[in-house]
Amino acid sequence: MTVIVHPTRPAAPAEDLLARWRRIPVSVIVDLVPDRQIDPAIAALRPAGQQPALFGRAVTARCAPPDFGAVLHALEHVEPGNVLVIAAGGHPAHAMIGDVLGGHLHRKGAAGVVCDGAVRDTAVLATMTGFAVYSRAVNPRGPTAAAEGEVNGTVEVGGCPVDPGDLIIGDGDGLAALAPAHLESLIDAAEAKLTLEAEWTERLAAGDKVRDIFGLA
Repeated sequence: MTVIVHPTRPAAPAEDLLARWRRIPVSVIVDLVPDRQIDPAIAALRPAGQQPALFGRAVTARCAPPDFGAVLHALEHVEPGNVLVIAAGGHPAHAMIGDVLGGHLHRKGAAGVVCDGAVRDTAVLATMTGFAVYSRAVNPRGPTAAAEGEVNGTVEVGGCPVDPGDLIIGDGDGLAALAPAHLESLIDAAEAKLTLEAEWTERLAAGDKVRDIFGLA
């Protein structure tokens, strides 16, 4: 067996469009497109309020634990601001990444890691400034092989398909993955939802009746 590496370099979205998406929380995204939610069991390593926000384009690594060959090969393809998305089939028995490789990604300027499987060395990973880690499990047992897998192919992570270049957004509530086509088509609706929620908050603070704000019978 061998690790398959796809030499893909997806076109970068416009910076002004990305800046608009940075303001959008995951809750608004999944309200608009529920099928782009990543399983909430893939959770932030740090508690809510302490986890740095995750925002970056995906580099994907499909692994077959206990083999983590795809993760090793993917390291060369991660650029500043990217998110390494590890599709490990939800297997919790062997960590696919820890402080050594996580530290390397942090030094490269990666935004973080999403692992549909296990990570380890969490005490160190949690100290990495501006580096967000989400995983399904924690296990001190490491990988035992590095000969198989796929880099920058389409993967499924927590029930959500992810392609290289998809925008991964994470906060204290969870994760979402947006394909490039979503970025243009959904941003106006996402911003409108934020505006509506702000209006609800203002009206509640002003003492308006709940039935009037939410149109209850």
